[in-house]
Amino acid sequence: MNGFDWNAAGEVLPLLLEGFRVTLLATVLGTLVAAVLGLAIAVAGRAPSPWVTLPVRLVMEFVRSTPLLVQLVGAAALFTSTEPLVIGIVVLGVHYAAYTSEVYRAGIDGVPKGQWEACRALSLPPRRTWLAVILPQAVRNVLPALGNYAISMFKETPFLAVITVHEMVFEARQYGAEQFGYYTEAFTLAGLVFLVASYPTSLLMRKLEKRLGH
Repeated sequence: MNGFDWNAAGEVLPLLLEGFRVTLLATVLGTLVAAVLGLAIAVAGRAPSPWVTLPVRLVMEFVRSTPLLVQLVGAAALFTSTEPLVIGIVVLGVHYAAYTSEVYRAGIDGVPKGQWEACRALSLPPRRTWLAVILPQAVRNVLPALGNYAISMFKETPFLAVITVHEMVFEARQYGAEQFGYYTEAFTLAGLVFLVASYPTSLLMRKLEKRLGH
């Protein structure tokens, strides 16, 4: 087969767009898991008891020290009765939570000490101190970094194909196999869809960084 077959490209595009819907769903839900879990880990890491901080640190080091692909395959082997998409979302979320927790930690550490001292002087309870004073400032400072991790997660969703999640790259590979070699058309269009979706988001994140003074 020579050249780029536009007929094959037109045929595979609807399949890729359907796969993109799964890709986008995995990215959005995975980002939510990473954002919430990462924040919980960052707060737990400041607990005074080593019985809390040590297990959290060990688990996070394990997650950061092993490839995402290995985590996906291992989780799929352990939870065979769970939907592959659910496994993919959870693994993506946990994997990136290990990194967003460090981002949150830096944001919390960046809150001026005077804010903590003012809360103590006003006898604010810990819950109100965190929710009303510390976290709003910390999260505002780390929003650009969190956005960049969301973009990175979006570009790593093709790994979900190894556990048979029908995301965009899975659809491209399957089409190429079924049509006896139209891989060039399928993967080229998949790459273009990734570019069209991720590049504007990257520009928005840069504008957000400038607006927040980063």
